[in-house]
Amino acid sequence: MTLSIIGTGYVGLVTGTCFAEMGNNVICVDNNIEKVNSLIAGKIPIYEPGLELLFERNTKQHRLSFTTDLKEAVDQSEILFLALPTPPGEDGSADLSYILGVAETLSGLIKSYKIIVNKSTVPVGTAEKVANVLSRKLDRSLFDVVSNPEFLREGVAVEDFMKPDRVVIGSNSDKATARMKHLYEPFVRQGNPIYIMDPRSSEMTKYAANSYLATRITFMNEIANLCEKVGANVDAVRIGIGADDRIGKRFLFAGIGYGGSCFPKDVQALEKI
Repeated sequence: MTLSIIGTGYVGLVTGTCFAEMGNNVICVDNNIEKVNSLIAGKIPIYEPGLELLFERNTKQHRLSFTTDLKEAVDQSEILFLALPTPPGEDGSADLSYILGVAETLSGLIKSYKIIVNKSTVPVGTAEKVANVLSRKLDRSLFDVVSNPEFLREGVAVEDFMKPDRVVIGSNSDKATARMKHLYEPFVRQGNPIYIMDPRSSEMTKYAANSYLATRITFMNEIANLCEKVGANVDAVRIGIGADDRIGKRFLFAGIGYGGSCFPKDVQALEKI
């Protein structure tokens, strides 16, 4: 299968490289000429364990390529992944200008049926917004828009992609769903589930997951503050509650709080939603 990954940031590079590793022909597209030239030269702008090996193998075997020519990529691909930034706006809501801008460009390039996949973390209703933008110039028979959120952890993103604990596909189209399931089947051979749901539920799943994990961290920090006042040991408390299989052990370490590129902006975006 030939795929295009539009956007060569963290998610785009991991996604494209891992799909290529499974035998797909992957075209990564970016409008930054210097970045594309650097990738063509074999220089990866991020560090992620295991990524460099897969990157080198698949570029050498010509399954992974890079270009600034969006039209060429669209013409060759059946599925187009949008892996674009959604930074917080001034009010904390997710900025969709990159995604909707690319959708507008795609509406003038698509000539045959394509599946447009939102891989970016986007607010509920974004799939419909993308479809509405495409519909201004295209017949609805020429495309389907799918939500397919990523659940990658920095430091183990390649492993997370190659062996996901679940794949979430938000789609209202049987045709698009069948193609997406076929694409992901090699990654779930050990029996982990592919969940099919409507796009709005898929979009909400990503925000709910990240916000819940941030909540666990925040909760344990509050418990840590209370432990200091009453003379309890927060590490002992963590072990005691983590042994409950309804709660689990992860994301219960007290510390300075949560950070990174996703949790803060996604919590803000969920609040705005």
